[in-house]
Amino acid sequence: MHRIPFDRVNWITSSFLIGTAITALIGVPIYLFKVGIDWFQFAMFFFYLTATMMSITVGYHRLFSHLSFKAKLPVKFFTLVFGACAFENSCLNWASDHRLHHKHVDHEEDPYDISKGFFWAHIGWLLFKLNPEPSMDNVSDLRKDKLVMWQHKYVHWIGFGVGVIIPVALGYVWNLAMGLNPWTGALGGFLIAGVCRIVVAQHCTFFINSFCHMLGSQPYSTSHSARDSALMAFFTFGEGYHNYHHEFQHDYRNGVKPWQWDPSKWAIWTLSKLGLVEGLRRVPDGRILLAEMGEARRKAQLHLAEMREQPHGPAHRAADALHELVEKLSANYHELEKAVSDRVQLSRHVLNHWQDETRILMRELRRTAAYA
Repeated sequence: MHRIPFDRVNWITSSFLIGTAITALIGVPIYLFKVGIDWFQFAMFFFYLTATMMSITVGYHRLFSHLSFKAKLPVKFFTLVFGACAFENSCLNWASDHRLHHKHVDHEEDPYDISKGFFWAHIGWLLFKLNPEPSMDNVSDLRKDKLVMWQHKYVHWIGFGVGVIIPVALGYVWNLAMGLNPWTGALGGFLIAGVCRIVVAQHCTFFINSFCHMLGSQPYSTSHSARDSALMAFFTFGEGYHNYHHEFQHDYRNGVKPWQWDPSKWAIWTLSKLGLVEGLRRVPDGRILLAEMGEARRKAQLHLAEMREQPHGPAHRAADALHELVEKLSANYHELEKAVSDRVQLSRHVLNHWQDETRILMRELRRTAAYA
C-alpha cells in the first residue's frame, strides 16, 4: 500500500470504475437470483450495449479520432449521445488521447503504453492522473464542431440521463404495464441496462488498449506492439484487427478481409448506402498486400538465417526449399512495390495470386519452426 502514489490517484474516475464494477459483480447476480430477467430487460441491455459500443467504435474512434469518413448530423448526434453513455469521457478527450496513442505508441507519451504492463494499458492510466497531463492540442479540428463541443460540455449529464435514467424509467413503466412491481423493474433497468452494460462496454473498449497489444498476430508490421486477434474483434465490435489499424489508421475498416468480423465496418458501409455517411477512406489493396508481403519476407529471411546456423541435416534441406519461396516472394514484392509507387492498377487475379504465394510462405514458416 505504501507504494501506491495516492497523490496521483484520480479519485472521481477510480471511484466510478471500481464502484460500478463492484455493483455489477454483486448486484446483478443477486437481482437475477431473486427476480430473474424477462425479455424486455434483456432487450434493453442488448440495445444499449450495441448502441454504446458502436458509438465508441464507429463514432469516437473511426469518425472523430481518425476522420475515416464524413457523417451527417443524425449519425454524429447518435454516436455522441450514446458514446456519452459509455462514461469514457467526452469525444474530444477520447480522440485526443487516442491520437496521442497512435503518434507515440509503445513510448512514454502514449497514454496507455503497453510497455508499462497490462494493468496500466487496460485501466491503470485512468485510475491515476497522467504526469504530465496531456495538453489536448491535437484536436483543433474537433473544437470547430459545435456538436462535439456541446457533448464535451454536457457529457456526464447526457450519459447519466440517457444511459441510466431512461433504462430505470423504462423498467418502471414496463413492469407497471405488466402488472408487476414497478420498482423491481426500475431496479432491473438500473442494474442490467445501466450499470452492467456500462462495465461490459468499458472493458470491451479497454481490451483494445491491453489485449490487442499483447495477443494475436502481426501480419502487417512488427514495428509496434499492436496485434490482430479474431477473438478480440468479437468482443470489441471489430476493433481487434489492431495490427492492421495501426498500419492504416485512416481506413474505415479494421477487419479488412471479407471474412473478418467487423460489425463497425458493416454499419459504416450500410450508412453510406443510406446516404447518412460519405467519403469512406480505404487503403488500396496493393498497399495492403505490399505491407503483408514485406512483413512475411522479413520474417522468412530471419527464420532462414536461423535455420542456416543449425548443423547440416534436415534443417538445411528445409532451408533450401524455404529459400526458393523467399526468392519468389522477393521478386513479387519488388514488382508490387514498383507498381504501387507508379500507381499502376494491378488486376485482382494478380493480387490474389501473390496473396496465395505469401500465405504458402507463411505456412512453410510455421511448418519449419521446429528447425530454428
